[in-house]
Amino acid sequence: MNVIFIMNDTFRRDHLGCYGNTWIQTPNLDGFAQHAAVFEQFYAASYPTVPNRWDLATGRFGFPFRGWQPLNPGDVTWGQILSAKGVHTQMIWDTPMLAMHDYNYTRGFGGLSFVHSQKGDPWITDPTLDIQLRAQPHKIRNISGLQNYLRNHAARQFDREFCIGRGMSEAMDWLETNYNQESFLLYIDMWDPHEPFDCPWYDYALYADPDYDGDQMLYPEYGRPTYMSEAEAAHLRALYAGNVTLTDRWVGAFLDLAERLGLFKNTLIIWGSDHGHLFGDHGLQGKPGAELGKLYEITVRIPLLIHHPEGLGAGERVQGIVQPPDILPSILDFLGISTPSHMQGTSFLPLMTGDAAKIHDYAFSSRFPPSAGTTGYTPVEGATFDGWVGSDRNVEPSTITDDEWGYLCAPQGMPSELYNLKTDPDQKHNVIDAQPDVAERMRSAWIEFLTNHGASETRIRPFQDANVEVHTPTSGTVYAFRDDQGQWIAFPTEGQAQRSAYHDDAPGPKREIQKITFGDLLADNPKNLIHLYGQYYWAQDLA
Repeated sequence: MNVIFIMNDTFRRDHLGCYGNTWIQTPNLDGFAQHAAVFEQFYAASYPTVPNRWDLATGRFGFPFRGWQPLNPGDVTWGQILSAKGVHTQMIWDTPMLAMHDYNYTRGFGGLSFVHSQKGDPWITDPTLDIQLRAQPHKIRNISGLQNYLRNHAARQFDREFCIGRGMSEAMDWLETNYNQESFLLYIDMWDPHEPFDCPWYDYALYADPDYDGDQMLYPEYGRPTYMSEAEAAHLRALYAGNVTLTDRWVGAFLDLAERLGLFKNTLIIWGSDHGHLFGDHGLQGKPGAELGKLYEITVRIPLLIHHPEGLGAGERVQGIVQPPDILPSILDFLGISTPSHMQGTSFLPLMTGDAAKIHDYAFSSRFPPSAGTTGYTPVEGATFDGWVGSDRNVEPSTITDDEWGYLCAPQGMPSELYNLKTDPDQKHNVIDAQPDVAERMRSAWIEFLTNHGASETRIRPFQDANVEVHTPTSGTVYAFRDDQGQWIAFPTEGQAQRSAYHDDAPGPKREIQKITFGDLLADNPKNLIHLYGQYYWAQDLA
């Protein structure tokens, strides 16, 4: 018996037809879902990318005590466990940080294949390439990161040369020559549809305004989204939708090959994602952090489709909360291998057979704050790969979900939010004032979970005591320029403002930078933007 696990990073659940989408073309994953178990309550645990991969690799919850970090020497991974049981383990990935900078998420795998071309992959270094940024610099999250990506794709001509095409082609080549292994785990980790949001013109054209001629929002800033015009925001959503369709096409090609090779008869095939992405939802863009790092359903409720060779759950909607640490125990259960006692996840196969109605009472979703640990963790690597923004203060909310409620649990002294997911699935109406008992029950469950899963006192204390610095501090003056919409775009230092006001290789005029007080910025328009800690705030957020 075999296992294939396919990860597509940053794939929003609500962008799939099998989860109710009506305007984005995903025929291959929707077709797969017709004969697979469709999990309705799959929730992120450790957030975002690398913390998620730690949960997957170890079957444990990392966010109580660790963040965006390499594997520790004592961490036992799925590659090690399965290889020791005689299963051939193969990892094919283009998500560069999993093996860069000594991160070692390849540990234990018998075969490895890294696929070049993603952002953050130092592959093409030719300094003579003419790289144009396509958007004004104050709208680009990481200029050097975008330049790196565009260099990697400067010679691209064909659909198969997009990142997902390269990765899934590599996976298909491996499958065609290894499908008859006695037993294997094939782990495919593709960063698409993560930004930069880049796809063939014909995928973009399915969703785009044909008359749009503005900035190309391949790699937009995080935080408050109003640095974009409405037309730019619509263009960005079209780019992402095109990327989703591109991803669906290549995943479909792989699944078609697996079926032709007869693997649907003897292979557990798992397809899923790690988190979603905000596109102006709840007044936020991207994966913001600190006070803005609110993990709504759009971000933490994620897709999970599973084909079982014996037909368990085929074509059914599987209820019951499931989280990434449950993946590895479920794989071991399928292969008839005992789950090691150190694992914290639980096999979800009983949900598929109908032998259990639930395996968890709550889902816990969180990003570990750098200031909460003693492991020497710093957010530098996470910031490089879009996994960390915001200051290092322990102020970010975490999300607790049960079958009825979604609770965004902020540190004491900061506003929390509560939503009835049965009556308000889009989380439009915060009912925390009307349901204090529910909020208190879920906060208590959160603190108990942290306590039982290795969290330090520093990690737990902000959720118990009101001694927290509520707002990001701002100095008396900022450096700002007016954008095309007439609003101020402000920065703490003149150097930051200069780098964002103009770039030789980007569109847009040279803008005049003025030194103004934060008070004047706020009085002019409460939604003027200030860029702090890698994201945009409205002035009123900091007042």
